[in-house]
Amino acid sequence: MHPHDALHPEPASPGAARPAWMLRFTRAERAIHHVTALLMGVCLVTAGMLYLPMLSTVVGHRELVKTVHVWCGFALPAPIVLGLVSRAFRTDLRNLNRFAPHDWEWLKRGDRRAVRHGRGVLPVGKFNAGQKLNAAFTAGAILLMLGTGEMLTFPDPWPVHWRTGATFVHDWLFLLIVIVVAGHLWEAFRDTEALGGMLTGRVDRDWAARHHPGWLDAVQRSAARAPDGGRGTGSGEEATGATGEGGPEFAKRRPGMS
Repeated sequence: MHPHDALHPEPASPGAARPAWMLRFTRAERAIHHVTALLMGVCLVTAGMLYLPMLSTVVGHRELVKTVHVWCGFALPAPIVLGLVSRAFRTDLRNLNRFAPHDWEWLKRGDRRAVRHGRGVLPVGKFNAGQKLNAAFTAGAILLMLGTGEMLTFPDPWPVHWRTGATFVHDWLFLLIVIVVAGHLWEAFRDTEALGGMLTGRVDRDWAARHHPGWLDAVQRSAARAPDGGRGTGSGEEATGATGEGGPEFAKRRPGMS
């Protein structure tokens, strides 16, 4: 358990009480996200400069662009590997790697984001199914890009047909990553409170109730068990009772069961 995903009351202001806010991401988690996003962005921009003739002609300096692309590509896994030092980040990785019954339901339902009486209709934990799939795709894409990029940068040990396949995978995966990143940014800017949570680390409790009620319930139970009765400790999705994730009971349940 760690002091993460805690519930903090805002100081009262004259005239009106302000709602409580929740710590969603620590500084380490935000730094990992931002550095990874920066490296990925540089890789995508420089890839466009290298592969699109119109950009190559306008920008020029092909060797410099290629060098920046290669170094940023090889550096992509570094923030994630270094981030494993953070216990909060390791906890979030475990949560992202678990698909609960309500995640399958989230994918199937058209009203997955519906709200009733101030709460989401599904007991979504700290991450919804879309975020989990995006994280899985990003991790796989980084590994594939790293492997194929190594073949293209250091071609001598590899046979020609391997390098040809690596070029095909590298180029088409680049296009797929552009689409997924565009979708990720679209969703982020649609929900300014979620975007603010990644920028500041804090989210409003009402927002959590609407979008991640399972996480909110787990954090509140953790806060209630805390010795001081105030701030909870531990990750919301570590308390599997509210999220339905982890544990032998979840392992026995079929996808789609709620």
